[in-house]
Amino acid sequence: MGFLDKIIAKNIQRDFYTLHLLLFWVFLDKILRYITIKSLFMFEQFCKTLCSNEPYITVEVNPPHGSSINSVLKSIESVGLQDKITGFSVTDNPLAKLKMSGILSAIKLQQKFGKPVIATMSMRDKNKLSLQSSLLGANDFDLRCILALTGDPAKFSDQPEVKGVLERDSTLLLSIIYHLNNGVDYSNKVLNPKPKPIYPFAVTNSYARNMKSLQKRVIKKLDYGARAIITQPVYDLENAKELLEIFDEAKAMSIRDTAKDAQLILGQFPIVRSRTANFIDDRVPGISVPKNIIDEMNLAAMDGEDKEQEVGFALSKRLFDEVMNLHPKVHLMTHNRFNLCSDLIGE
Repeated sequence: MGFLDKIIAKNIQRDFYTLHLLLFWVFLDKILRYITIKSLFMFEQFCKTLCSNEPYITVEVNPPHGSSINSVLKSIESVGLQDKITGFSVTDNPLAKLKMSGILSAIKLQQKFGKPVIATMSMRDKNKLSLQSSLLGANDFDLRCILALTGDPAKFSDQPEVKGVLERDSTLLLSIIYHLNNGVDYSNKVLNPKPKPIYPFAVTNSYARNMKSLQKRVIKKLDYGARAIITQPVYDLENAKELLEIFDEAKAMSIRDTAKDAQLILGQFPIVRSRTANFIDDRVPGISVPKNIIDEMNLAAMDGEDKEQEVGFALSKRLFDEVMNLHPKVHLMTHNRFNLCSDLIGE
């Protein structure tokens, strides 16, 4: 091969390499655009389902006391739960007990199943600087549904000498999200680039001796921009009806325009042990378990654990179906017993 032929061959080889590199970047750009569009559609569909008459079911996931959530993901996948629900939620060190990061767990869960995840953020562990930093980072990973909690007291922690931050209650986090959705941080400095829309969720007790006081707290959270409110577990259909009535009144009384489309999501925590029923009713504020359920569970426990679980599941399944018929917006909490979730939902 002559000198000129070698130069031509090298140029062809270089151009061929350049063309392949260009095609690779074009392909990568299309993939990234597709992922972004898919993510936007995913959250749009999630909110559309929440605001429609279609069934909406989310399941709470607790990160492990360890450095990997893979075993939890396998447990979900083993029962095909991801195909039966609308989305997930992930807790944030509940009861101030050490768990893997809720934000990072939520990102991995969302990427694994392609389902929207509501990430819990607690005021107990973060100040407004850390909250904003976490929200902006999560936003870049398309984690955009945030459940704002005040958080359980630090004195319950399993870690020595833990102190809570608690600059304010969960309304501070709702206020921060309101600012970010307007393209500014909490000090009103413009963010560049502006975050993608964040959907704020909040919580409420399911029962109070004075239900009007409960309603006032709901109105306050709607005023701070909450788009949906998840209740503590409901164990009585009349209680569910009362909550829906109170919520509709609260929406009308809120000063915020977003309250018009806000939704109430009824919490469900299936009881399959009598001691759980008694503990919740006696020791957990803001939740009421009807006496007839406690009596049935206590009687079933007298005939052994199998009978107790059989009766408990039957009661839980009946209540779940009744609530879904009344208001098909449910949040299931089962302490990672995903087979129980799957059985309750059915085929």
